Amino acid sequence: MRVLGLDPGTERTGFGCVESHDDTYRLIGSGVLRLGRGELAGRLVRLHVALRELFERHRPDACSIEGIFHQHHARSALLLGHARGVCILAAAERDVPVIEYPPAVVKRAVTGNGAADKQQVESMVVRLLGPCAVASYDESDAIAVALCHLQSARVLRVLE
Repeated sequence: MRVLGLDPGTERTGFGCVESHDDTYRLIGSGVLRLGRGELAGRLVRLHVALRELFERHRPDACSIEGIFHQHHARSALLLGHARGVCILAAAERDVPVIEYPPAVVKRAVTGNGAADKQQVESMVVRLLGPCAVASYDESDAIAVALCHLQSARVLRVLE
């Protein structure tokens, strides 16, 4: 199974494509889509175009997205919602199922601790995938979301 994990944002969106075979994980590709600043509509268009390219290049079986966490500012939550909508649209255009995971669930799946900090998540991503160059927390968070889904899918297969 191949999963594209996304950590949406309107200035930066992290992505990580991870594949699993026989209980091992392999990083296919990862990075950060840098959307810049300026008009929101333009950034969302750039995000959509970049995501379409990612879906075409990586051809994932599923897309996992980090859910919205409690925001202190309503405006921040609203902006994040726009980016999440574009991510969901890009997956839907390719008929790729989208699964959302709350941040605490992702952290628990990857580190064993639902309150882990970003550095702990990044450390476990590197530990699970071997020495890979993770350039930012946006990237490691996206990879962690993909790993979370692969682990959840594995548990479901075992229970069947």
